[in-house]
Amino acid sequence: MRPLEDVRIVSLEQYGAGPFGSMHLADLGAEIIKIEDPGAGGDVGRYVPPYAGGEDSLFFESFNKNKSSMVLDIRTPEGREVFHDLVRSADAVYSNLRGDVPEKLGIRYEDLRHVNPRIVCCSLTGFGMTGPRSNEGGYDYVLQALAGWMSVTGEPGGAPQKTGLSLVDYSGGFVAAIALLAGIHAARRDGVGTDCDLSLYDTAVSLLTYPATWHLTEGYTPARTHHSAHPSLVPFQAFEAADGWLVVGCAKEKFWVRLTEVVGRPDLAADPRFATFADRDRHRDVLVPLLEDAFRERTVDEWLEPLYAARVPCAPIHEVAGALDDPHTLARALVVETEHPRFGTVRSLRSPVRVGPPGDDVVPARGGPPMGRDTDAVLAGLGYDDERVAALRAAGAFGPPPTPQDAARPLSEVGSGVEGTAHPTPEAPSAPAR
Repeated sequence: MRPLEDVRIVSLEQYGAGPFGSMHLADLGAEIIKIEDPGAGGDVGRYVPPYAGGEDSLFFESFNKNKSSMVLDIRTPEGREVFHDLVRSADAVYSNLRGDVPEKLGIRYEDLRHVNPRIVCCSLTGFGMTGPRSNEGGYDYVLQALAGWMSVTGEPGGAPQKTGLSLVDYSGGFVAAIALLAGIHAARRDGVGTDCDLSLYDTAVSLLTYPATWHLTEGYTPARTHHSAHPSLVPFQAFEAADGWLVVGCAKEKFWVRLTEVVGRPDLAADPRFATFADRDRHRDVLVPLLEDAFRERTVDEWLEPLYAARVPCAPIHEVAGALDDPHTLARALVVETEHPRFGTVRSLRSPVRVGPPGDDVVPARGGPPMGRDTDAVLAGLGYDDERVAALRAAGAFGPPPTPQDAARPLSEVGSGVEGTAHPTPEAPSAPAR
């Protein structure tokens, strides 16, 4: 058994941060029942270009492996009835919506404790459920600006830059996964559930880490550094070689001594201006140009061989293709293949979260579910018979009441009714950014 096979999570998630967090739990065996609002066309991530068509996109596939999907409108009385039955059977309700939406939808612990006293209600929002921004939607780009990230990214004197990846979203997903597991553990121990009020804003600010400590305690002012240099460890930055770029880092004094031998300047190790971390930091304006001149004399490969041999931390600066083709990426089985009716074989990335002996911790993956694929199976698991399903369906619990032609078809075949149409804007904006 995988570690979380006894965990069931009902998820009202969409776009990036929320689905990213629950996907890691799904990879560990948790049952993720993804509720998609049929009136909004389901998860907005299904429609993200450029590789999208109908209710499918490669963006969606990146965040929703190993999950189930059911269509359900929990704002209708009948849909709410089904939702409560799911809550009775679940360990947690997980969402990534705007901070004021969990109360409106009735998915907080105080709204659901009468249904299941052990339920954990985990909300990953843009700004949290309290504070002056709690009713704002959160987007990765906006959060990187607000949290100060952009002020320390890029070259000195240049425009502020965001990171190349949506790291606030993804870090928020990891934070939510940790909180979910902690909440479920406590509920099983104590018999009482709880709320988990998480936000992308909190996540982004908390990731300021030691520069924030330096600023709060000693008044340090973080700033952008030349060629992505470490703010205090010198040298630790990107260097330009004759044919490309590499990173070299001396995180320990012994690496500095070895580096001087590799670049043919052992005299630098003996120079009192460069004797310690503090000395090199004070004299970086002298030292770094000397090293930059040296690195320009050879190609990246010509530098990597002696640097590896001397065990000086270093790496070529890959493009994305190089990272995905790296032998270590392949050896770690980070690339996974799933089959999809529209896209054929989809190659995407496996979760880095693993539990088990090395080599035995990789299991086959299922692609992201078509919208509503598992509605019938989930309802059957709740004990619903055909008559009850038909009544709920006629009442609009799974979207607009079906046409006569749809009446005899399984819910998984009816879908959301938006195939081939423009994706409708969801009523409640999601926390993650585009």
